[in-house]
Amino acid sequence: MRSATVNELKNELENLPATELKELCLRLAKFKKENKELLTYLLFEANDEENYIKNVKSEMDEQFASMNKSNLYFSKKTIRKILRSVNKYIRYTGSKQLEIELLTHFCISINESGIAFQSSTALLNLYNTQVKKINAAILTLHEDLQYDYLQELKKSGVSVL
Repeated sequence: MRSATVNELKNELENLPATELKELCLRLAKFKKENKELLTYLLFEANDEENYIKNVKSEMDEQFASMNKSNLYFSKKTIRKILRSVNKYIRYTGSKQLEIELLTHFCISINESGIAFQSSTALLNLYNTQVKKINAAILTLHEDLQYDYLQELKKSGVSVL
């Protein structure tokens, strides 16, 4: 995901009403390092979550494709890096549905990567933690959505706890 330039952000902020600008700034104040990316999401991508999800998933796929699989140590480092960026994108949205979709895609990608993550305690724990997060997020949704997501998880091969 590319960050907008300061000039692009400035032009977009000039077009917003004062109350909306205040809300954006308060939300922005919660973050330190990633302020520019958060503001980019809020101004340019929050209205089109489907495209945002698609972009994050494709970025995740690229990172998994370029992962060094020759050594489990290097794979573990790359997987942790991917997870950090996924969690950052999830934090930007605050949406449980988006969290479920991205974490599910992350778990599916780990399964399909060909890495023997079950042989590494750290990677197995990381994977299980993500599955627990998915299940916790599913429980906060409406019953119909819960059923749909649980069926999707079973089809995709992600273990449901």
